[in-house]
Amino acid sequence: MILVAIMAELMEEYTVLLARVLEHVFHSVPFPRRVRFLILRSLPFASPPTGPLTLTP
Repeated sequence: MILVAIMAELMEEYTVLLARVLEHVFHSVPFPRRVRFLILRSLPFASPPTGPLTLTP
């Protein structure tokens, strides 16, 4: 049971790290703005938006 708790903690830390790396990569990749926004918002543990949302059609 302790091993399961340790593995769960490691997986959580790995997921947070992976989300941060992907967030950094997708901020610098030249995707269209809406696609980049959708990708970044779907990441687990994603950072909250830093500015007001201004998506216009």
